[in-house]
Amino acid sequence: MFEPALLVLHSPAKPAAGAADPVEPVFTQHDTAAPVANALDLGITRGDGIFETITVINGMPQALDAHLKRFARSARMLELPEPDAAAWKHTLLAAIDSRELVPEAFVKLLYSRGVEGSGQPTGWVWLAESGDFTKARTEGIRVVLLDRGYASTVEQTSPWLLQGAKTLSYAVNRAALREAERRGADDVIFVSSDGYLLEGPTSTVVLKLDDRFVTPRTTLGILPGTTQESIFEIARVNGFETAYEVLTPADLRRADAAWLVSSVRNAAPVNAVDGAPRAIDAELTEAINAGLASRTV
Repeated sequence: MFEPALLVLHSPAKPAAGAADPVEPVFTQHDTAAPVANALDLGITRGDGIFETITVINGMPQALDAHLKRFARSARMLELPEPDAAAWKHTLLAAIDSRELVPEAFVKLLYSRGVEGSGQPTGWVWLAESGDFTKARTEGIRVVLLDRGYASTVEQTSPWLLQGAKTLSYAVNRAALREAERRGADDVIFVSSDGYLLEGPTSTVVLKLDDRFVTPRTTLGILPGTTQESIFEIARVNGFETAYEVLTPADLRRADAAWLVSSVRNAAPVNAVDGAPRAIDAELTEAINAGLASRTV
């Protein structure tokens, strides 16, 4: 049985320029059942923090540099102290090395502002075995379109809403997934109030339109997708064009194939939209997921 791992960083923020190198260990390994964070930590009481989830295939973290880059981007958006990338990388690799190899696992990086007024951010790394996503990857998922309530210009007009940051504030995303379940669906694609496709609560939208792979522009206030970028790299190697575009529900319905893609589930083909069935490309989906599983960086 695979035992999860929990490692707490001693100094998750990047040291100030000119500061002496720390002499203490980078992290402490904890019992996964033991308390780690202070009950007054702002990550817990306010959701004031960020995270990344990285899939691990046979001990190899996938798209690690891309995840760390996005982690730093989210920190800047929340005005958190800059994460110490070297410390985070060292800690997550130590978590992976501390456990036996399994075909699929995931490692989650969590970084909060810490206890209010302390000026000391909190950081920890969690490693666990992934669930079985075979059915979603092969048979597909049913999605519903839900209005996010923001215009597609929200990132430019209202940056304080933090659209496009991967924050710990996931109550809305969880509520959207519960609404999908009430409607007999598995997942959600958010639509802007002015009618454009955005993203899923935990995923990126990728469409195949003729001989092109397309995804919504990140300027619409959505999270840049690390798995989506890997899929675009695979597509380009195989002769397909790729593009970031402004897309609508009509594009989703006319697409040759559609997927919700994420780090742990990988590419899940969309087999129904708002109750209307749509065909999936099982062969292409299998090739995409095989390409994702074969990554070495």
